[in-house]
Amino acid sequence: MSKTTSEKNTKRLESIKKAHSQKNSFTTRMEDYLEVISELVELKGYASPTDISNYMHVSPPSVTKMLRKLDSDEYLEYTKYRGLKLTSRGKTIANDIRQKHSVLLEFFQLIGIESDVANKDVEGIEHHLNPKTMKQLRKFTTFLKSSPDHLQSFNPKNN
Repeated sequence: MSKTTSEKNTKRLESIKKAHSQKNSFTTRMEDYLEVISELVELKGYASPTDISNYMHVSPPSVTKMLRKLDSDEYLEYTKYRGLKLTSRGKTIANDIRQKHSVLLEFFQLIGIESDVANKDVEGIEHHLNPKTMKQLRKFTTFLKSSPDHLQSFNPKNN
């Protein structure tokens, strides 16, 4: 193995180590719950544990456990057998995830990714991008939309 390959591997390993050493008590799963709750409230006016279970394909006891956790961490107000309400903290996170989802989806569609593939990909990525990355991606998406000639020459559907 060459020195440059070894250096690249070492840098990658250090990058992975650094990414995993940053402890965050807030998980991707918690973000998913807040996002689903927010969408349900917007759609139906309320979110029930049964609805959450159905949309997320998780068992009702798992939903109840997560709702209790989100309630104790003050991301939502949860009263058993009553509706759920996101706190301002919960709304902020849900809105942030929704915005990331929207920007990523728009970008993927602009570069010619089919809608269903783009949606699946976005679901994993939206939780892991740094706000600075999202800002640049948003700016780049705006640039692409304002420069249809560049987009036209890139779009794989046209090649």
